[in-house]
Amino acid sequence: MLIEIDSLPEEGLKVSKKYEFISAELLEEDAEFLNPVHTDVFIKKSGDEIFLKGLIKTCISLTCCRCLSSFDFKIDSGFDLVYFPEEVDINNEQLDEEEAKKLFYYSRKMDLKKIIMEQLNFAFPVRPLCSPDCQGICPVCGNIFKEGKCSCVANESDPRLDKFKIFSRDKR
Repeated sequence: MLIEIDSLPEEGLKVSKKYEFISAELLEEDAEFLNPVHTDVFIKKSGDEIFLKGLIKTCISLTCCRCLSSFDFKIDSGFDLVYFPEEVDINNEQLDEEEAKKLFYYSRKMDLKKIIMEQLNFAFPVRPLCSPDCQGICPVCGNIFKEGKCSCVANESDPRLDKFKIFSRDKR
């Protein structure tokens, strides 16, 4: 949905919309949409600055980084953004810290669908876990620990640390 900056009403614009994105647009590799993305966004113009305040709700299937099983991840995320008009400074080859944090719109238009997808990708956890206490998988047989214990005897010793064991025995 393209927003024409010059046609924004003075009191602002409220947009409530459901988006049907394809899962390939998500940054998380194995993520899949389970529900459409419901958004409520308020857009207000003040001078040349554009203020966006919104809420995104959906449910996505993610893969746990410990046990590799799929789980449902509900997203209920808010955002508050400020966009500035495109500024082209040909003489400035490097951005300073303050300029790097700014968001810009171009050609007096904003693509709301693109902004929603960007904010949706920001809502993902860094390490997706099916539960905070997930124990992962057995390093010997690959059994998922939350489905039941296995009879494997895992070697607790890491062979890369054997040199330190010799060192600590010599110290005694």
